[in-house]
Amino acid sequence: MSTSPAPSATTTPTGRPGASGTNRGRGALASGLLFLGGAALLALVVRPDVANPPFQGLDERWLRWMGGPHEGPYAAVAAALNWFGGPPGVVVPLALLVLLLVRRRPLAAGFFLVTYLGANMLVIQGLKHLVDRPRPENPLVRVDHGSFPSGHAASAALLVVLVGVLLVPAARRRAWWVAGAVFALAMMWSRTWLHAHWLSDTVAGAAAGAGAGLLAWWLCEPALRRERVRVHDRRGAAVNTADPVPQG
Repeated sequence: MSTSPAPSATTTPTGRPGASGTNRGRGALASGLLFLGGAALLALVVRPDVANPPFQGLDERWLRWMGGPHEGPYAAVAAALNWFGGPPGVVVPLALLVLLLVRRRPLAAGFFLVTYLGANMLVIQGLKHLVDRPRPENPLVRVDHGSFPSGHAASAALLVVLVGVLLVPAARRRAWWVAGAVFALAMMWSRTWLHAHWLSDTVAGAAAGAGAGLLAWWLCEPALRRERVRVHDRRGAAVNTADPVPQG
């Protein structure tokens, strides 16, 4: 006797999002707006006087704490994180894109590509050109123009969000968000330890990256959910077809 699959905890039998899915959508919208709004507010505070914003004293004090010595295991960690967020680190998002395509999730792959490029090119670079804040003196790595916001911190936070919503099961996301927050904080530390950014640059970067990812997910989550259901159904059908027919 065949049995029908139980309705998902996040969808109704008609395919519409249930209470759990609705709550997650509202949470993503609220969090995305909060993070992006915070980054925009910091930009508006810095832009009138890029050399001496109201929190410049805190930024300079933090930079003195990051004075060194710049050697040993800290240097190795900072160098690895600098590589991750720099041009060579593009292998990481490319690998994630290939993984989504291998899993036959073209919509998720397209969402990942558009969100990753759009957030970096429009949001982060847009803020850099809008504010154009000078970097700290004598950075220890090669840097481009504009200290505000940190592109490395933004990309790290953005990747944490995208991997979390596309590849991590909902039941395990809480642990993922904790690990992702630690990773983003480590990236923020590394950018100030290398004297590539002020502390407030990294805060704004992480907020902008996470906010852009969450808002994009809120917009596209219904379509992404439908694709996940289709992929799950296809895999289930393939497994059932492969099962041997019991002999009487």
